[in-house]
Amino acid sequence: MYHLNWRPVFQNFDLLWQGILLGLGLALLSLTIGCVIGLLAAFARVYGGRQIRALATAYTEFVRNIPLLLIIYFVYYGLGLIGFHLLNNVWSFVLALSVYSGAYLAEVFRAGIMSVPEGLTEAGKAIGLTPRKTMQFVTLPVTFRIVLPSLSNTFISLFKDTSLAAAISVPELTYGAMVINTNTWRILEVYTTVAVMYLITCYVLAGLLRLLEKKYAMVR
Repeated sequence: MYHLNWRPVFQNFDLLWQGILLGLGLALLSLTIGCVIGLLAAFARVYGGRQIRALATAYTEFVRNIPLLLIIYFVYYGLGLIGFHLLNNVWSFVLALSVYSGAYLAEVFRAGIMSVPEGLTEAGKAIGLTPRKTMQFVTLPVTFRIVLPSLSNTFISLFKDTSLAAAISVPELTYGAMVINTNTWRILEVYTTVAVMYLITCYVLAGLLRLLEKKYAMVR
């Protein structure tokens, strides 16, 4: 009969704590880079010429229809084969997750841009703003307010996706659990603890992000 023993988990809890902090950092950094990629792709699809729109569409459709784990393997193992040896496992994962999130955020931002009330852009033009200034001071701020709930959900999703970084030995939470399990073979205790840590962290993040959404929500 299996007897629960939580002591090995608590003795190695620093691995899990450091892993969850790293996971949050990876998710935040990937979201930031993904936002830049997503914005560029969104503006390309909304305002770009035919070829630019085709490239942006091809990127979003291709990336959204292949598994994230495959992208991670391609970046970490594949880029080295064609001459890119500058990325370690952590930065390889950040690049993969950024490219992956950028494809989804492109659609989020595209919907946000198209949802900006026309009256606001017309008002910007009426007070003499150039197209660039209108985009900078009207379109972008309003778009971010519109898509803020989607950005919150994406951040939480990316945090959970950081568990895949264990596949290339990035020392996040799941990898820490794998190390403890290998050393102690306390499978049930380790993965139960990790599941609870993911659950609590995601609920806390959701609560904090809902407060942020309420603060910056669009007033209609």
